[in-house]
Amino acid sequence: MPVTDVATDPEALTFTLTAEFAAPVERLWQAFTEPRQLERFWGPPGYPATFTEFDLTAGGRARYHMTGPKGEEFHGVWEFLEIDGPRSFSALDSFADQDGEVVADLPTSRMVFAFDETPTGSRLVNTTYFETAEALEKVVAMGMVEGSTMAINQLDRVLAGLREYSAGKGTETEILDDTHVRITRLVEGPIELVWRAHQEPELLKKWLLGPDGWRLAVAEVDPAVGGRYRYRWEPVGGTEGQAFGFDGETLLSEAPRRAVTTEHMTGTDFPSTLNDLNLEEEDGATLITLLIEYPDKETRDMVLATGMTDGMEASYARLERTLVSA
Repeated sequence: MPVTDVATDPEALTFTLTAEFAAPVERLWQAFTEPRQLERFWGPPGYPATFTEFDLTAGGRARYHMTGPKGEEFHGVWEFLEIDGPRSFSALDSFADQDGEVVADLPTSRMVFAFDETPTGSRLVNTTYFETAEALEKVVAMGMVEGSTMAINQLDRVLAGLREYSAGKGTETEILDDTHVRITRLVEGPIELVWRAHQEPELLKKWLLGPDGWRLAVAEVDPAVGGRYRYRWEPVGGTEGQAFGFDGETLLSEAPRRAVTTEHMTGTDFPSTLNDLNLEEEDGATLITLLIEYPDKETRDMVLATGMTDGMEASYARLERTLVSA
């Protein structure tokens, strides 16, 4: 992971994050100062950022919001203070309302981003300065340490490019914390077609099969927010096992990039998971990122122990073949 150190200093009233990257300083600077690249990693998993304004000049301002898995939005603004590309920039960072107005009763801090060369690439040192110990304590309690770490740890794939970053990896499962797992897989094909393959029943039945010997017998999907879906798998050709299925509701749909659904095992009293699907295209390939939120660590471990990753890899391999013929 790129992040090598995070530290809060109640006496100096600072929060400092340090990260190392196998990319030159100029490339790191580009990622932080071009809004379309910045929004690919700035929000932590489950809360992607959208920048609606970005004026990288002294006195200029950036405006953004992060969208949670249920459609909730969290707004912020930066007021740029000093720009010294490609070595550093600083800005005042404030919480804002949906109109971009600073929320006065939440802390405003001063951020300094410094980029330095290293023998293997570059180093980021991001220091945030607070006016009071109470302000520092407040943002730490709001999850600043965890959120910043997870956000910056997503930057590697932006710097490297999706093909280089994903080469030879297949389906990867990462445990982020006790209740969150992130699954990624790069597939060859445009984002619009990958989106359709996750939404249209006739395409789902061609690839969402899991291990060999199973078929998706039922695929009913209403992709609109508030709509329901239902899947049912059955064994075929003498494969052992009993039919099973999942059902749920669509909470968020932003075609062709993001869909958030609940997932419940049909006919059981097992608690639902929250499945956050994100798609990102680069050079004709699409990175599938599925963030799953489990109700507790025990459920997470039970599901992972079923061989979920292998089953998903088999399905994603079929998806690539399906995209070629679609």
